[in-house]
Amino acid sequence: MGRADRPKGIIKTSERNLKVIPLYQEAPYYTRMGTYYNSKNKLSKALLFLQKAIEIEPDNPLNHYNLACLLSKTNRLEEANHIFKHIVRNMDPDMSECYFFMAVNYGLMEDLTEARRCLLKYLHLSPEGDMAEEAEDLLIAMEDDEEEYESGDRSLDTVENEALLGLIGDISGINFRERLLEDENFRMALLRGLYQGNDIVKEAIIRLLGESGCTGGRQVLADFVANPWIKERLRQVAMLELKKLEPQGSYRVFSEGAFQQVTPQNYPLPAPVWQSEWQQVLECTFANMRRSAYYSDEFYEDAEAIWIDFINHSYPEVPRVDKPQTWAAGLEYCLGRFHFLGLTQKELAESYGVSTASIRRKYSEINRLLQIDQKAYRNMLTFLTEHEGEQF
Repeated sequence: MGRADRPKGIIKTSERNLKVIPLYQEAPYYTRMGTYYNSKNKLSKALLFLQKAIEIEPDNPLNHYNLACLLSKTNRLEEANHIFKHIVRNMDPDMSECYFFMAVNYGLMEDLTEARRCLLKYLHLSPEGDMAEEAEDLLIAMEDDEEEYESGDRSLDTVENEALLGLIGDISGINFRERLLEDENFRMALLRGLYQGNDIVKEAIIRLLGESGCTGGRQVLADFVANPWIKERLRQVAMLELKKLEPQGSYRVFSEGAFQQVTPQNYPLPAPVWQSEWQQVLECTFANMRRSAYYSDEFYEDAEAIWIDFINHSYPEVPRVDKPQTWAAGLEYCLGRFHFLGLTQKELAESYGVSTASIRRKYSEINRLLQIDQKAYRNMLTFLTEHEGEQF
């Protein structure tokens, strides 16, 4: 029998002066392994294997292409485009699909000039190519986008973002529906925030459109999910709102290099495959929440939504869970902060059997990505505005 502690990849030889021979693998092995781990959403491992394939076969353009596609998937867009350019300029100018994916990446980086140039280059080289129809659709999408919004700086500044958030917080559902239909200036301000605001503004507008329950709000969301340049996380939020408005509706989205018709119920989540330790965090949180008189059913839904949203925001650098209790305590503290429940870190530390320092670290990590405090503050202002003058 072989020894269990013998390192893998080592072969024992009969020659005493030759102790070991390293096990050698050819490039296709590393390519296959990279593809496998990519399909499992284990992107750091996939990256290592694809880099090893390039190390063994540096002159094979397909190895570089696979790596660039993976970097695009992990939002390392500039690095990906650098590799795509290297392929068409120095290795294989016939790999015209590189121009198409460069265009998508430039669009996500809000450089529509370069995106258009790359799309036109792709269509020039491959007018009947596999992605020619998608390239033409993207060019049309850019033309429509530019008709609505002027060129130049496409982002709102801090003051404009805060002003728009204040405007959103002051609007009730009925007033929103009326203004969306009748007030052209309001409608244009809303669209500008949806496409040019920061992520907090965009998400607030998306949720307001979903809560409106009107046809106009649904159409704005449908146009938003069809836009190829928006972040996938925001597209997912919009699809969830469309699911509330019309679960059986069909919407056009750009995904994995092509436009597709999808329903909100069947739209794939961009998050990694759900891991058992993440579920353990939720179960631990729920178990502790059941011991408290604070929580109704809606609070459990909010806790789950916060945790899933955090996973999605973190992806692909997903949280490592060594001790579920610490993450669970941090998650419940986030829930308490969001709803102004008055929970203290000391109380939760005693309940979960963890330190207050660990709760503080986990809360800070979640809050950094989700802006829990800011959202809670805006919710409180909205509540106070709606109930101003009421007697308690």
